[in-house]
Amino acid sequence: SESRRRVLTVTPKTPDQALSCATQIFQSLLRRAYRRSISDDDLAMPLRLFHEASAGGRDFEAGIERGLAGILASPQFLFRVEQQAEAAQVTAISDTELASRLSFFLWSSLPDEELLSLAEVGRLSDTTELARQTSRMLADVRANSLAENFADQWLYLRNLQTVAPDARLFPDVDQNLKDAFRRETELLFLDVLREDRSVLSLLTPSTTWLNERLARHYGIPHVLGSHFRRVELHPSWQRGGLLRQGSVLMATSYATRTSPVIRGKWVLENLLGAPTPPPPPGVSDLEDNTVAAGLSIRERLAAHRRNAACAICHDRLDPVGLALEQYDAVGRWRDQEFEKPVLADGGLAGVGPFSGVNGLEKALLARPELFARTLTEKLLTYGLGRGLEPEDGAAVRQIVRQSAADDYRFSALVRAIVRSVPFGRKE
Repeated sequence: SESRRRVLTVTPKTPDQALSCATQIFQSLLRRAYRRSISDDDLAMPLRLFHEASAGGRDFEAGIERGLAGILASPQFLFRVEQQAEAAQVTAISDTELASRLSFFLWSSLPDEELLSLAEVGRLSDTTELARQTSRMLADVRANSLAENFADQWLYLRNLQTVAPDARLFPDVDQNLKDAFRRETELLFLDVLREDRSVLSLLTPSTTWLNERLARHYGIPHVLGSHFRRVELHPSWQRGGLLRQGSVLMATSYATRTSPVIRGKWVLENLLGAPTPPPPPGVSDLEDNTVAAGLSIRERLAAHRRNAACAICHDRLDPVGLALEQYDAVGRWRDQEFEKPVLADGGLAGVGPFSGVNGLEKALLARPELFARTLTEKLLTYGLGRGLEPEDGAAVRQIVRQSAADDYRFSALVRAIVRSVPFGRKE
């Protein structure tokens, strides 16, 4: 097998050659696994395990297997180990640490040979070389992991597995549809990455990615087969950007109905970077109030906001989420609820009132730096593997300014993150 050939790069012809062959194999494996140059101390553990399992070199493959198991169980492989800075100091990370940080950020995997070799000779931290490597890695198919890992976390796509719409109200929702929801959003993100578009096009693309199952759910004709393909959108279909996709709309709904509160909270936190505080103690949920269930969600929320303690947050959340009310709990477009027209009037602080998803998208694009800043914060958190601190704010603002000069293209955002102070430093 390919994996066997990549591990057993050399084999001994006699038992006397077993130790030298094992040493050569472990040196190569350790360098890749630990993502740095290897010392004699690093070799001691797998060679000890090799001796124990190989019966003096007579069972060479058993010894290699045991040594490899030890490497894969080592904290040096399982964790990204970085040398701690001196107390109260912020210092640059080493080139090998930078190689790991960069590869796990863009590929969710180990540095390749080119990246590791540059790091070992101290060339990776050079500004020009770092920019070249970043562009090379973004063009590599392994960068697809950004859609499968980062986008899934940022947009709550992983929550789709636990969302369970009421089967009596939504009998056509199954695992195939959930998978299609998730894939549509991942392919939108991948399209922006691969075509190096502005990240603002995540909100208002002219195309989307559909298969027959998803197109039928959306009511879009002439899409046949299980494979996904790019589809040019007609305005009457009401599809396109993140706010119109079933993945987001279903993940921000309850099992039986929409939730303008959850949807508003999702938009404010994930697209505008404006989280709302938790509800004050003693304030009940909407379901616990004695508001008539036959009222529309808009009318029930209006009654909920009469409580001054509730209005503090709901005056911000509700108008944003209500703009998406023309999409039901599983992302289908609707014009009526309870035999009444669905009203989608909303509003956003600093922008004013608007109507429907079109108005919400225009409101978000009216302040593009807010969306770019939020995406920058999410990407930087993902790349660093830690939450951002107040002192990171200056770096975030600088990244947004630099990418704005290039129309917030995805590559411009990533390059600015990679050369930022937080990405290249440790505390």
